[in-house]
Amino acid sequence: MGEVHAEVFLLVVGVLLLMSLLMSRIGGRLGIPGLLLFLGVGMVAGSDGLGIQFQDYHLAQAIGTVALCFILFQGGLDTNWAHTRPVVRRGLSLATVGVLGTAGIMAAFVHYAFGLPWLTAWLLGAIVSSTDASAVFSVLKERQLGLKGEVAPLLEFESGGNDPMAVFLTVGILDLMAHPELGVLGIVPLFLKQMLLGAVFGVVLGRAALWVLNRLQLQFEGLYSVLSLALALTIFAGTAVAGGSGFLAIYIAGVILGNADFIHKRSLIGFHDGLSWLMQVAMFLTLGLLVNPHDLLPTAGLAIACALVLVFLARPVSVYLALARAKMPLNEKTMVAWVGLRGAVPIVLATFPLLAGVPQAQTLFNIVFFIVLVSVLLQGTTLTLVARFLHVREALPVNAASPITYTPTGHDRNNMVEVEVTPGSEADGQRIVDLGLPPEALVILVNRAGEYLIPRGATDLRGGDQVLVLAGPEELREVRRMLGRSALT
Repeated sequence: MGEVHAEVFLLVVGVLLLMSLLMSRIGGRLGIPGLLLFLGVGMVAGSDGLGIQFQDYHLAQAIGTVALCFILFQGGLDTNWAHTRPVVRRGLSLATVGVLGTAGIMAAFVHYAFGLPWLTAWLLGAIVSSTDASAVFSVLKERQLGLKGEVAPLLEFESGGNDPMAVFLTVGILDLMAHPELGVLGIVPLFLKQMLLGAVFGVVLGRAALWVLNRLQLQFEGLYSVLSLALALTIFAGTAVAGGSGFLAIYIAGVILGNADFIHKRSLIGFHDGLSWLMQVAMFLTLGLLVNPHDLLPTAGLAIACALVLVFLARPVSVYLALARAKMPLNEKTMVAWVGLRGAVPIVLATFPLLAGVPQAQTLFNIVFFIVLVSVLLQGTTLTLVARFLHVREALPVNAASPITYTPTGHDRNNMVEVEVTPGSEADGQRIVDLGLPPEALVILVNRAGEYLIPRGATDLRGGDQVLVLAGPEELREVRRMLGRSALT
């Protein structure tokens, strides 16, 4: 009987995943975010639909936590530090001042408009205070939306960095509800400890993970995927056990690894990209199963009011406050304010009051779920339209797939990069043999308007050519100087 149950369970999981992927494909053509459809499939399969009974909040919270760990790790791997460094200060402001501002405005609204006690109102505000990394990353990828200026790196850094703040606020307010004698100032040391340890552990363990990936020689390439999983879980859980923010640590570690060279980097990033999508689907399906649509109706009015205040008041005001001193055009700030997508993180955080036995916890959960639905539906479907209206949309760069793959040694002795020949540079119109490139720099291919040329010494380079070069760091700097600006691959 146990085997039958296991087979039925696996069948249900497989069918739900297939349904989710099919619906996301259809939704993509209709302009509907896949995340909303994943939630919808879970709700349709739940107790009010096909009858699957799932009310295990402990398991849902565990799935959400693990999923968010890998989603943040992948977000860090995809973060280009050269692009992100200029927006770090603004991102930190959004992750702190922005989150506090959003929570405060939402708390004031539900307290004065609907009479919720202050701590309960703050709890609701804290739960919905952060943008969701999985929602932001996936919707931007789905829409293939290029954004001008520093909007895109700022949004990605904020969505990866503000989750720890929302988690801390939620847990801190729950502690205050359980121990009122602590007072608000009593949780400040806990905040400083979590953020400081999270940052330190992220940097130290991220560098340690890089060292392990490059030095630990495994027999089979597939084992490196297992190693990267083990390292990510160790960094996340180890930081949390030590009292730090595991979410902050795993994101920082991902940034460190993503901007360094290590063995099998290309295949490992591809593996974690697929794993991140699987985690998103699993998380949203699980959370969709967790809610009963008929339970949402009694709180629909309150939830819609909260969602509209969050989208049109709390998020924009908090963004403008956080970026008040930032030298950004108003249209770019407004775009940042609009991409305030809420996703699975608020729903996962909404399970915390349920497990803590907080009064009105079920009502809070239903309100949060409704807010997420409205946010993804309203903001997720209009990103392209709003970006065009604000004149911040731009075409994404087209990166041609190289016919050559290269596995770095991990010792930073040789890297393979694509360097663009800038029109008018000293290389434009010159033969390769006449350039005087460093002897250790090997020109492997020349991509000219999508056609690959096998280079010879007599090959003339032209402005716009993409030259694939294998060389060490010092030689690459000289090649870049001679050929022009580099194109990231």
